[in-house]
Amino acid sequence: MKKLLLAVAVSSVVAGSASAATIYEKDGFTYKLNGDFQVQMRQAIGNDERAEVEYDDLELKNYVSYDLGNNLTAFGRLDFGFKDAAEDDKNGSNLEEAYVGLKYNLVSFSFGKQNFASDEFGIEEAYEIKTIDDDRFDDTGTDGDDTLRVDVELDNVYIAVSHEMDARDDDDGIDGEYYDVFVATDIADLTLAAAYQVNNPAGSADSRDTYGVSASYDFGFMNLAADYSVTDDNNTDFETKHYNIAAVFGVASTTDVAVGMGNKDSDENGFKDITEWYANVTYKFPQAKNVSVFAEVANSDLEKNGKEVDMGMLAGLRVKF
Repeated sequence: MKKLLLAVAVSSVVAGSASAATIYEKDGFTYKLNGDFQVQMRQAIGNDERAEVEYDDLELKNYVSYDLGNNLTAFGRLDFGFKDAAEDDKNGSNLEEAYVGLKYNLVSFSFGKQNFASDEFGIEEAYEIKTIDDDRFDDTGTDGDDTLRVDVELDNVYIAVSHEMDARDDDDGIDGEYYDVFVATDIADLTLAAAYQVNNPAGSADSRDTYGVSASYDFGFMNLAADYSVTDDNNTDFETKHYNIAAVFGVASTTDVAVGMGNKDSDENGFKDITEWYANVTYKFPQAKNVSVFAEVANSDLEKNGKEVDMGMLAGLRVKF
């Protein structure tokens, strides 16, 4: 699930998660470790789908930093995910992020394998989606291996800029180079965000441009959010649009209920717009808020082989630190 929370976006990039365990701290050196383990029983949206055990998150995230004095900090992240290894019953892990950087006052610069700035965009609250993507930015590829990134943390404004260097020889599906910008701000209980991405595919003179805007408002008893993103493919002249609407209700101090929907539409010949909707409930144990159980139902108006797809459902347990 994505959360449109400014503080979360900032902490995930340059300071480690707020819930991270501090393993060692001495003489200006800090080592923090995060874990996120989520396993669920799921029957996916589709035709004749069978229930199975899925591993949504099996991650270990390492964060180190050195205080260099004069408001300068050196930091690095090394994150591993074991989801694919567990799903395929293979040994080994997947390197998800590996980067180093320097932070001076409110500005940090990092380079290596990491998310693009536009990865911070989105308000979708589903545990799993099947027939559409989170937003238009996810279609173009993230987690670059040759990424330069700058993050700026002002009092109530967060700015991220990234550049993925030409990656035409990469084997991970990233094509060409990317330029990304993300901006978010809090105005009282209102959070506004915008993102823009330019993809210059390898061997093409035309670019693929994506932009998006989002808003989230905290009413106290619920949080209501929406986003809208569009991709203009200058190679094909096709425009693909995507929007999400989501609401989260705090029905108790330990329990949240979320409902939402997403829609994807394109003017490409023969494309039929797709709408997917979902509802989920999450219970966090009062003795340990990082331990939660959850359940979700979801459906879509997608048709496969002339038949409407069947509703999907899941239930699981998450333990993180």
